[in-house]
Amino acid sequence: MMNQERILSKYENSIKDNISIVNHSMKGLSTAVFFDFVEISGINKNQLAEEIFEISLKTINRYKQDQKKFNPRNSELLLKLLALYKKGIFVFGQLSGFKQWLLKPAFGLGGKIPYELMITGTGIDLILEELIRIEYGDLA
Repeated sequence: MMNQERILSKYENSIKDNISIVNHSMKGLSTAVFFDFVEISGINKNQLAEEIFEISLKTINRYKQDQKKFNPRNSELLLKLLALYKKGIFVFGQLSGFKQWLLKPAFGLGGKIPYELMITGTGIDLILEELIRIEYGDLA
């Protein structure tokens, strides 16, 4: 648990608000952020690369070797995911509870499974809104 908090704290300034996310996304993020997110989320690297970022892990490893940054779209998704996990850990009190919730149909999301919505920025926004409703006790 402490390791997730330590990793998330590195990105505090990048995810504090939407303006920060946009500004940092425009510059592009290093592959280190991807691997930090893998460590936090526990999502399989290949699955994360292909399903969410729509690039192969081989390409990400090549970016790492060449010190190439992610494009603004994937940088934004990565920062939004970091912000989402930060909020999820806060709302559920621990990562494991949040991860379980991500895999179950959510009433406030029309019965959709939150994890399946994480492939778009808008999907991440919807999950964040649902977490805020849960945080304030609005489960219906």
